[in-house]
Amino acid sequence: MTPAPPFMVYVGWDANQIRACRVAEDSLHARAATRHEVRPLILAQLVRSELYTRPTIWPSIEKPGYWDEISQAPMSTGHAISRFLVPALRKYQGWALFTDGDVLFRRDVAELFALADDSKAVQVVQHNYAPRNLAKMEGHAQTQYLRKNWSSVMLFNCEHPSNLALTVELVNTVPGRDLHRFCWLDDSQIGALPAEWNWLVGHSEASIDPAIVHFTEGVPDMPGYEHCAYADEWYAQARASAYKIRQPPKPAAAEALA
Repeated sequence: MTPAPPFMVYVGWDANQIRACRVAEDSLHARAATRHEVRPLILAQLVRSELYTRPTIWPSIEKPGYWDEISQAPMSTGHAISRFLVPALRKYQGWALFTDGDVLFRRDVAELFALADDSKAVQVVQHNYAPRNLAKMEGHAQTQYLRKNWSSVMLFNCEHPSNLALTVELVNTVPGRDLHRFCWLDDSQIGALPAEWNWLVGHSEASIDPAIVHFTEGVPDMPGYEHCAYADEWYAQARASAYKIRQPPKPAAAEALA
């Protein structure tokens, strides 16, 4: 049965990406015919509520990124693993969407929920993604793992029986790479979404008209990404979100090639 609005959407939140998260949320509302419930997924709140208990080294001046002790690996954001708590947060009822905080909605999210398939536990864009760079936004390490970026936009069927295995205990005890490959599911329970619903800047096919633009390596207000694909639209939304921000002019060499 197709879920009915209003929809529940969780946006990954990080203290270093507050502006990007605001742009993501406001772009969703700006293109939606119905007001939906959007909640930031904030790690500190999940820790206080004891839903997130993984041993984690938090950012510091000496080490700016998160470190997950169980995975023995860095986490570039506070929602790297906490995203998998969404079904538990919804008490395993209904449908919910998770997106990374570095996205821009270009179409009504209702079109995405209309693709919901009751037979699937989760639906994702099944990227064949092999990043060329060894570092991503703000110098964080570019971690390699199976099914990378599949989990950056996830349409969860929270009440699917197989998602009952995605317990708070599981999220807090297994390596992150296992969660990102959907270790609690059979492959047949992972549904595919059209590529436009998680369009990766610099990687996805240019011929696709994105519904969600994902600035996976850096949002446009980060040095080096000011003029990436769809940066103009991102800056326009940032200004509409009341940020006094100006897109830097293109270098003369870049303008000559444009």
